[in-house]
Amino acid sequence: MKSVLGDRKAITLLLTPALLVYTLIILVPVFWSFGLTFFTGSVLTGFEFTGLKNFQRLFSDPYVADAFWFTVKYAILMTLLQVVLGYGLALLYQYVLRRSSVLVRTFVFFPVVLPTVAIAILYQKLFQSAPSDGLVNELLVNVGLQSVDWLGAGTTAFVVIVIMDVWRSVGFYGVLIFSGLLDIPDDIIESARIDGAKSFKLFRHIILPMSLPILFASFIFSINGTIKVFDSVFALTGGGPGNSTTPLTLYMYRTAFQYSDFGYGSTIALLLTIMCLVVTLLIFRSSRRDNTV
Repeated sequence: MKSVLGDRKAITLLLTPALLVYTLIILVPVFWSFGLTFFTGSVLTGFEFTGLKNFQRLFSDPYVADAFWFTVKYAILMTLLQVVLGYGLALLYQYVLRRSSVLVRTFVFFPVVLPTVAIAILYQKLFQSAPSDGLVNELLVNVGLQSVDWLGAGTTAFVVIVIMDVWRSVGFYGVLIFSGLLDIPDDIIESARIDGAKSFKLFRHIILPMSLPILFASFIFSINGTIKVFDSVFALTGGGPGNSTTPLTLYMYRTAFQYSDFGYGSTIALLLTIMCLVVTLLIFRSSRRDNTV
């Protein structure tokens, strides 16, 4: 093994196929998309060079502003819920249920593998208000409250989207963080308990600090995934009512593929890329700062 790793020709031979695939699938489309930001048009109508007009349009487009703030609001709320609830589930699996957590983990993780469209149809039926009330409205009426048109207003539609996406994703973060908790040595926990550490002090001074690496990784997974939310919103509300639940990804899709403006769609995609990079760098910077304190 050492002789192979010390041979530059062998290293080049082993890495070249992977680098070629990565270049063709990742790097070439990224640079191609960036180049399209200086053009307008599509493959069918042809492209016309417009310089920086797409960027000027980006900063003056009210639909981009609405989609941007929806994306930010959704990403912040979903990241907090996914990581916090996932951490709670992981603590339950590791320190309460222990070996009997296998069945619970399976049931909680099950929504992760379900098709997004199927889940969206399920939640449309649960929260529907016409032609007949769904299960949620039936429960509200039974306790003396009025039924709500959940998907008919932007605020309530946002609530339904968050509930649906938390339900279908929290099982993944529970298992992800649970795998990080498994790396905490049992000897340290037992020593702390022998020294008289109660549950809260044990969590605050040992479990939480030692689980920070997996929590930071979970934050990065979550924030980058929620910024790029598309399928759940598209399947549940289609971005409506109006444009009240339209994220940047859905606006980019409509611009490029429905309105055939690949240049402006690529400009919106560049904004999404910058958002993901900035957020990831901020998380890494805060992580490094915590490690140096």
